[in-house]
Amino acid sequence: MTTTERGRAEDGEQADPGWLDRIRARPGGRLTLRIVIGVLGTAIIVCGLILVPFPGPGWLIVFAGLAVLATEFAWASRLLVFARVRVRAATDWLGRQNLAVRIVAGVLTMACAAVIVWASVRLSTGIDLVQQAIYLLR
Repeated sequence: MTTTERGRAEDGEQADPGWLDRIRARPGGRLTLRIVIGVLGTAIIVCGLILVPFPGPGWLIVFAGLAVLATEFAWASRLLVFARVRVRAATDWLGRQNLAVRIVAGVLTMACAAVIVWASVRLSTGIDLVQQAIYLLR
């Protein structure tokens, strides 16, 4: 809210509503907005979950999808807070572990990423990367 809007709101006048509030005020607007935000947030979360095993912003994308959902759904807001606390706790725990535990966690993460890449290539192109690697090593 700008200083002018704040001054008007303090003087008893209503500040201009945001664009989401204007959509919610229309007949059918609230339901339409909830559906659009639900579909968009869910799609972002699914993409983020697919990317979680890979190096990169998988969890960040999941949190972004939850933040989108949290604009319309109270349960998503609570879940976002819960997930942030749990991920932060797991990250802190892993940071306190010795090098061997961190290496095992890294190897498991890489194994999950390898399986996902293998399955994606196998299902989308029909090429089995393991068989190709064995063939090339002979």
